[in-house]
Formats: sequence, structure tokens, C-alpha cells
Amino acid sequence: MSPAILSAAATFGFVTSITPGPNNMMLLASGLNFGVRRTLPHMFGISTGYVVLMLAAGFGMGELLRDLPGAFVALKIIGGLYMLWLAWQIARAAPPSEEVAEGETPSAASSSKNRPMSFLGAVAFQWVNPKAWVIVVTAVATYVAPNNLVRDLVIVTGVCGLINVPSVGVWALFGASLRRLLRDPIWRRRFNVTMALLLVASLWPLLATAP
Repeated sequence: MSPAILSAAATFGFVTSITPGPNNMMLLASGLNFGVRRTLPHMFGISTGYVVLMLAAGFGMGELLRDLPGAFVALKIIGGLYMLWLAWQIARAAPPSEEVAEGETPSAASSSKNRPMSFLGAVAFQWVNPKAWVIVVTAVATYVAPNNLVRDLVIVTGVCGLINVPSVGVWALFGASLRRLLRDPIWRRRFNVTMALLLVASLWPLLATAP
């Protein structure tokens, strides 16, 4: 793989990872409501799911989506409904008690009602996230040469995966930085509702995009 193609793939990975989208909207809200430490499984789940999805796209699932338009339509519907449910959960989430510091363990009642997305939940979400599919299918089609499929796919996936971790992490950090500014539960509620609306708004360009 030439340095020019590798550089272009890295730029693509950075731009697509750090720009607003469903994952980053949820990380921003999670950083505010739960802090960085409790959001780490969510963050690493996104990056792991992204890598697994790109490998799957490279080894044939991307072609399957292109050859079966109905499959991508079904994916968009399922993913869209799931994101609407996630937006509802974010909007109605009650902020954790301010008496519970980020490094402490919340009460059982609070933990059962308010918890960040798990690692496995974030990994699984990438499979129904239309933006993630558009990104990985585009990356594979653009930067992976068919005559060097395995080599190029491993390189592109590795580069994009490594870039994805700090890129999405910025959103969790930004959310956590707002914790002190938004101590008032009313403003936290407004913030959560705003994030939920932005998550819903992010659906439109995704649902209108073909693989």
C-alpha cells in the first residue's frame, strides 16, 4: 500500500470518526451523565465494533448489502428504530445523584435505572448503525485493493481502528468537562433532551444514504 493511499485512509478514518453522529452524540451524553471512567466500556465497544464491522465488510458483507438493496433497507429501519429508542432513553434519563463521585459506586437502585451503554452493547450497536455501515463499506471500496485484499484490509482496518479510539474519546471527554457547568438537574435534563434530539436528527442523512 502506497503512503499516499495510507494517508488518505487515515484522514478518512479521522474525519468520519470525529464528526457528529449517533455514536458521538451518545458518548457526549454519557460523558456528562456518567463521567469518563464509566463511559470507557462504551467508548472501546464502539471502536471494537467498528473494527469487526470493517473486517466483515471487507470479507463479503459489504458486497452483500450492495447486491441486496432490501437488506440495507431493513438495516436502516431496524437501526433507525433502535436509535429512536436510545434517544428516548437519553431524553428521559435522570442524572445520577451529585453526591456520587465519578470514582464511586452508585446505589443499586440508581445503578439499575441509570447506567452507561455496556461494551458488548456498543459493539452490537455498530451492526445496526447505518452510519457505521456506510463508513466501512466506503473505506473498503475506496482503499482496499482486491488483488491485495487481506493485506490492505488489515492495514486500513488497523489504521482506522487506532484513529477511532481517541477521536470518539474526545466526545466523552467533552461531555465530562460539562459536568461542573451543568450541575443543576434542570439544565442536565435540557442537555439530555438536546442530545436526544440531535441523535434523532442524525438519522435523516443516514436513512437517506445508500450503501
